[in-house]
Amino acid sequence: MFSENLKNLRKEKGLSQEELAERLHIVRQTISKWEKGLSVPDADILIRIAEIFETSVSTLLGDTVVASNDRNIVAQKLEQLNALLAEKNKRSRRIWKAVTIILISIVAITVLLFIFNFSVTQKFFESGKSTVITKQNAQIK
Repeated sequence: MFSENLKNLRKEKGLSQEELAERLHIVRQTISKWEKGLSVPDADILIRIAEIFETSVSTLLGDTVVASNDRNIVAQKLEQLNALLAEKNKRSRRIWKAVTIILISIVAITVLLFIFNFSVTQKFFESGKSTVITKQNAQIK
């Protein structure tokens, strides 16, 4: 896939993320996002990356199709990568949402149990005091 190919080609050329970013006139964090698979470059930058690494765009994208200068093919590949990335992000958001709901539920149940336990304990002590007073009253009489 693109992220792995970019990282491997960059390391083969002995370039740091910072050096590649300077050549592309972008920030290093953008290179990092690409290598982590969090985003993909647009078609123009993808072509510039291919030129820097002296390879084809199809090689960067992990495809073995014969190289072509047709930007529509590059755009289609980027669209596919973006769709995959969007699906991955959607799944990640669902997981975090479920974890958040579970944690909030646990906290709510814990608070309710604490309140219930506190009220039961308080009633127990109140009933115990009245019993003690009653016994003391019985002894006095």
